Amino acid sequence: MEWQQIIGFYQLVKQGNFTRAAAASYRTQSALSQQIKKLEDEFQCKLVNRISKRKFTLTPAGERLYKFSASLISEFEKLSDDISAIRGLPRGKLTIAAPFTTLYHLFPQQFRSFLKAYPHVELTILDMPQAQAVEMVKAGDIAIALESQVPAGLDKRRWQKVETVLIVPDKHPLLKSKGVTLSDIAGYPLILPPGNMESRRVIEELFEKEDIAYRVIMESGNVELSSRYVEAGIGISFARMVSGLNPLKGRKIKCVTLDRYFKTDFLAVISNKKSLPGYAEDFIELILKDGLDRPSTAVNGKR
Repeated sequence: MEWQQIIGFYQLVKQGNFTRAAAASYRTQSALSQQIKKLEDEFQCKLVNRISKRKFTLTPAGERLYKFSASLISEFEKLSDDISAIRGLPRGKLTIAAPFTTLYHLFPQQFRSFLKAYPHVELTILDMPQAQAVEMVKAGDIAIALESQVPAGLDKRRWQKVETVLIVPDKHPLLKSKGVTLSDIAGYPLILPPGNMESRRVIEELFEKEDIAYRVIMESGNVELSSRYVEAGIGISFARMVSGLNPLKGRKIKCVTLDRYFKTDFLAVISNKKSLPGYAEDFIELILKDGLDRPSTAVNGKR
């Protein structure tokens, strides 16, 4: 079994057809087919069931070989990155996924510092919902998400404390209350996250538990957008914010703590610890050393 045969087979499965796989492995389709045939001859079994010129399926033996080739190529890429690092020229790719608000308020400086330290690393920054970012981590990248939403099997490193607050217009009647209740909140139109988000489910369960009716006037999963409509007097909104960091400062709105109803959570740096090169670990350390430890900026809380 030769290295080019392994690459060809890996690309065939990854690309999904012989045409794209041949281009990805810099071979003609005929040469790629010959490589697959030689692998089958060596193992004395079928690896690929050809359905048509463009379609195929893997046999059980082919699936096992693909797992082996994917693992081998991943290790080779890591080896290449490590040798470049030893030479003083770290190279590789690093993808960071996080929700919009996290990227907007917490990250620009860290990215700038990382690019300065690792100019040869290809950095990709993705704005995506937490659930999608967590799924991406399983392929070996890094994401930022709430610690409570990280499934078992992934490495999570606690970063920033997060609290749930209620966003209301400046001078809103609820600001005069010594202890805002769910009944108080339900007396106003609500701006809630979309129905498919975990945060929406948690909020709905709270109201259902106390059998409190409420009205949703708007759905938005973006704090910046929700806060604009709160400021305009359209409704009031729930939000999760890093403790001590008020991204809405200077606006005609206030934040009310709701720690009597919501448990404290944390933003966490999430990774697949089996596949992190040195520069990725350095990026995580860069984030963690920049953690915040500030008092809450919300009002009317039991603090």
